[in-house]
Amino acid sequence: MSLFRKTATPPPARHTAPARTPEQVPAGLVSLVKSAAVSLEKAALTGQRAAVYLVLDHSGSMMSFYNNGSVQRLAEQTLALSANLDDDGTVPLIYFADYAEPPVDVLLDTYQGVVAATHVNAHWGMTDYASAMRAVIREHEQSGAVDPGLCVFQSDGAPTNRAAAEKVLREASSLPLFWAFIGFGDRIEFLERLDDLGGRKVDNASFFHARNPLSVSDAELYDGITREYAGWLSAATAAGIVR
Repeated sequence: MSLFRKTATPPPARHTAPARTPEQVPAGLVSLVKSAAVSLEKAALTGQRAAVYLVLDHSGSMMSFYNNGSVQRLAEQTLALSANLDDDGTVPLIYFADYAEPPVDVLLDTYQGVVAATHVNAHWGMTDYASAMRAVIREHEQSGAVDPGLCVFQSDGAPTNRAAAEKVLREASSLPLFWAFIGFGDRIEFLERLDDLGGRKVDNASFFHARNPLSVSDAELYDGITREYAGWLSAATAAGIVR
């Protein structure tokens, strides 16, 4: 688990308010935006800026989570978190199975049904974490973003190549990117292992277990992401990774 959860203080915010207020988002996202704002405030992150990414497991075992709305809900939760942190109103979404698909944009004004509309173009397959993580790193670097990146990375099982996933996470610990791993279902042991992985410059990952995603409250999910993100932000700033 993170070493920074209870003791770290994030660096001073560059702004004094969230990127967007509830009045500036679609009505269907207002409650989520407010819930995310509360979690950010508790973690002393109000006013911080970050580029937010979403990575979704598209392996065969995930089909039920797509069908019951769990994945769409996570996309909306992530977009509402981004609305507090990033004023461009867009979350790049990457589906992955045997390989990572090209990013698609989740937008504030077209978020409804976005998963159903886009995941049909993604292939079903195995679970290659490393390719998905490299895709996020590439997207963040090519975007020219000056703010750190926060990647919500969802899966329901271990990757096909565990060593490759661990290698990428270690290498990425020197980059201004934080990985918030979200585990659906019961097969989450490897995600927990990534949360505790040794050999990193700073602890650049968290883990939240959403065994039944539709029964997890928005506040629980946001708290599970933001408290460890705050610790990473402090440590990464001290290490010169985030400037």
